[in-house]
Amino acid sequence: MDIAASNTPNIIKVRSDGLNSNGSECISNATIIKTGINTTVHNRSRNAPIGLFDSGLGGLSVYLHLAKQLPTERYVYYADTLNVPYGNRDSADIEALTLTAVEWLYQQGCKLIVIACNSASAYALETARRYYPQLPIVGLVPALKPAVLASKSGRVAVLATKATLNGTLLNDVINNVAKPNHTIVTKYFDPQLVPWVEAGMPEDSETALNLRQQLQVFANDGIDQLVLGCTHYPFFKAFLLDEIAQQQLSMQVVDSGQAIAERVKQLLVINQLSASTESKSNALDAIGGSDINLRSPLVFYATKYDDKLDVLITRLLGSEVVLQYYAK
Repeated sequence: MDIAASNTPNIIKVRSDGLNSNGSECISNATIIKTGINTTVHNRSRNAPIGLFDSGLGGLSVYLHLAKQLPTERYVYYADTLNVPYGNRDSADIEALTLTAVEWLYQQGCKLIVIACNSASAYALETARRYYPQLPIVGLVPALKPAVLASKSGRVAVLATKATLNGTLLNDVINNVAKPNHTIVTKYFDPQLVPWVEAGMPEDSETALNLRQQLQVFANDGIDQLVLGCTHYPFFKAFLLDEIAQQQLSMQVVDSGQAIAERVKQLLVINQLSASTESKSNALDAIGGSDINLRSPLVFYATKYDDKLDVLITRLLGSEVVLQYYAK
């Protein structure tokens, strides 16, 4: 399927031709890591899709913010489920995997790409921008700045992967914003949080118990702002808010999804790439809809596919979101 050239896809669920005979795995054919700078003039069609990339399904939390703010746009999502999680990988590995994903999305004709992964942004954002100077690329950094400015106690916690916590993007914000505002930043890493989200966030699990206990530890330390520094984490934001209410803690939870959506919207306007109202009409015609708020199907590609993926995506996005699996 040529995403760049096609109109909004029909609602069909198809697996990639790259699946093995048992239907268990799909490996990306975009395995060549770029070694030079791509200066080719990029497809700047208003109706080209926006690309999103994450090591797994966490970036779908960013997609939900984008789809809410920019419902006329088309979206292509690349999930590197073969190599998830990225947080425990070294920087060179993260950079190589990220460039593979960005190249794949570039080949689909995406007009803008969101690296919807904090770990990938920490180690590969600037490199990706150098390789694709004609392509707007948005990265993620934990929403520490608004948390620091909102904190009354001067103590803020950031939940993130080890790669994000050690990355320059976050530590630049600590040095340039938190320290001048005399705010103490506590870094917290639990390697089980991403697998917990990918497993559907069972509330009776040991990970959920540890998270409940950690909230009390944060409260005892005077922390009043909790920053979710991984795109997987907003999916358990409701869980955190419920626990905070039950434990009667004075704590706010902050994530960066809203700010990312606003930045994407701004870049589309600046670059004159916002989808036309005609594309919305075409999208509705293609899926037989009449509701003006109906979204185009989300084109989804995974480097590894199994039957559990459908169930988890539906659980995270809700049944109202229509997906079309990428087919060659």
